[in-house]
Amino acid sequence: MTPWNLLALPPLPEEAARRLLAPLGDKVTVRVPARRDREALLAALPDAEIVLGDWTGALVMDAEAVRAAPRLAFVQQPSVGVDGHDLGALAAAGVPLANTPGVSAVAVAEWCLAAALALLRKLAEGDAAVRAGEWPQQRLRPRELHGSRVGVVGYGPIGAACAGMFRAMGCEVSYWTRTPREDPGFAGLETVVGDSDVVVVAIALSDETRGLVDPRRMKPGSLLVNAARGPVVDRDGLLAALREGHLSGAALDVFDVEPLPTGDPLMEFPQVLLSPHVAGVTSGVTGRLLGAVLANLAAAVEGRPIDGVVNGVSPQVSRKFTDTAAI
Repeated sequence: MTPWNLLALPPLPEEAARRLLAPLGDKVTVRVPARRDREALLAALPDAEIVLGDWTGALVMDAEAVRAAPRLAFVQQPSVGVDGHDLGALAAAGVPLANTPGVSAVAVAEWCLAAALALLRKLAEGDAAVRAGEWPQQRLRPRELHGSRVGVVGYGPIGAACAGMFRAMGCEVSYWTRTPREDPGFAGLETVVGDSDVVVVAIALSDETRGLVDPRRMKPGSLLVNAARGPVVDRDGLLAALREGHLSGAALDVFDVEPLPTGDPLMEFPQVLLSPHVAGVTSGVTGRLLGAVLANLAAAVEGRPIDGVVNGVSPQVSRKFTDTAAI
């Protein structure tokens, strides 16, 4: 069988990409764009049959890119998020887009739990004070997580893992999701956001969820933990809630613009824990992600159904030929 043309978009040198995809053997021919820019991406797409996405989101399969790839049969995104890809354009072209659901659930949930504990127990503030020669035992006034009401916005694998971990810490957990679940704890969005001591955001970004959580609607003195995507939280509302003291703190692993620009107003607040989008970056996640990606790519080129399709297209990948010479 003629090898499949696979275009690898992750920010890796070509030899590194070849080593990463070596388990696929001679079933694929691996290429990378000449440069990591839009022009080079579009120039590389006409021959591409499979695209391995860019986990940084710099190179995406939007409508123009889909039009530039007449032979495209499958896009595998090596992450949970599929930001930037045009799901509708890919679906219209009959191209399944798959992600790697669940590979980072435990890691991200652990970060959410750790972030909430760090805020409640004033860990960063205490560390800074001791390093400065202070001993603020009476000033810090940390709070316990046990017994707190925790609201989880989003109930995919990450949200469900968060609920389990916070319940294990003795918290009363409620959650909201757009897709009904049988698990106990479901409540309306206003209740989850407005009645919780800690609000954990773990829902995918879409047109429906952009600006979904307005921190001004949260309980006075509560904490916000966002490990989803920056724009899911209303930024103006977050800044206002922090400036007015409505929130006692926030932990943010994601932002509207990444990396966070120098001088961003969020840097002004000592009660905000800032993290460089690393909640899901662990050795365990990397291993699970690589395994899921290779398994799906192998399934695609071997004619087996793929997993994790997010745009409603059949999981059976069909090869497209634009000329008889390719057969």
